[in-house]
Amino acid sequence: MAGASERPIVRITHLAKGYRRGDQDVPVLFDITLAIAEGDFIALMGPSGSGKSTLLNLIAGIDKPDAGELLVGGEDITRLSESALADWRASHVGFIFQFYNLMPVLNAFENVELPLLLTSLSRRERRERVEMALSLVGLSDRMDHYPNELSGGQQQRVAIARALIADPTIIVADEPTGDLDRKSAGEILGLLRRLNEEMGKTIIMVTHDWHAVESARRVVHLEKGELVDAPASHA
Repeated sequence: MAGASERPIVRITHLAKGYRRGDQDVPVLFDITLAIAEGDFIALMGPSGSGKSTLLNLIAGIDKPDAGELLVGGEDITRLSESALADWRASHVGFIFQFYNLMPVLNAFENVELPLLLTSLSRRERRERVEMALSLVGLSDRMDHYPNELSGGQQQRVAIARALIADPTIIVADEPTGDLDRKSAGEILGLLRRLNEEMGKTIIMVTHDWHAVESARRVVHLEKGELVDAPASHA
């Protein structure tokens, strides 16, 4: 089983973020300092409004902090231009969302292939990669199915295959089991554990679900925009 290395893949130092609401500044994150090792599986937890998704979006380069340093794979992504940041996300981040974010007019194969269309890969190379990714998530027999022909768990598997297709540096998952029944959620968590343990993928997951937390190697707990010690138990 692969384990997390000692080398940080994500290094966050004195990070702060707020938003403008009308004529008010609303702070969301305060002085966050955190290191995430390569090959780790982190669960970000905390009550609604604690800043979990904001922190995930900052790590993924979807948003920029107001202050602090954020290095992913040794690169300070806070210093990248918007266009450079978009290129960086495409190469380094795999996204898994609660509601799958699949294109309804594309079948499973085409949804997974989508991130590769902007690369220099040939059609044959793209097909090989897509078939491998769909095989990994157990959907080789569903490649031609459209999202409305798939169960919620199967749609999330397609989304995971899409997240893996460019061999990203990190995988960010925002409530990946939040829209699934318990059985489907368990299957998705088992798949994420395999990606972490067997392929060494670094996974950063926002969740409210204690069953999901049990799949992670480490819990990072946020309260009112600050890091706090994670609770010892959910009992």
